[in-house]
Amino acid sequence: MTETPPAAPGLLTLAEVEATARTAHEGQTDKAGRPYAEHLAAVADGVRARGGDAEQIAAAWLHDAVEDAALSRAWLAGAALTPRTKAIVDAVTKRPGEAPAAYARRILDTPGALLVKEADLAHNADAKRLAVLDEPTRKRLTEKYAHLRALLGLPQS
Repeated sequence: MTETPPAAPGLLTLAEVEATARTAHEGQTDKAGRPYAEHLAAVADGVRARGGDAEQIAAAWLHDAVEDAALSRAWLAGAALTPRTKAIVDAVTKRPGEAPAAYARRILDTPGALLVKEADLAHNADAKRLAVLDEPTRKRLTEKYAHLRALLGLPQS
């Protein structure tokens, strides 16, 4: 494993971003009832394994924070993060009522966001995670993830 370079002066370190994300999502669980921080860690690890940089890893830790209302848009705007990390988090944050095609376009138009979303989709679509869900939920989510992968030009898993 490679060492993470230190954050620029005044910016949150990856360890601080991780702690912030874990605290923000404390008490939340995923659809399978697992602590939500497990998903965040898996996405961050997936970004790292795919060659992502520190800004993308930071965004992976925060990728659901605004969408899930764990942190506000105002927090993100004022956070001690690089503009690129903020842009990636914003890009992968779904808006209420947003069409999947518009969501995919924003991800594709934001440098670095596709890798974060790819890692997120990979963990969301993991067969072991889906296996514990009821059949209608599993089917709905599998189709949703496949559709988004197609819109993003990612191979089907």
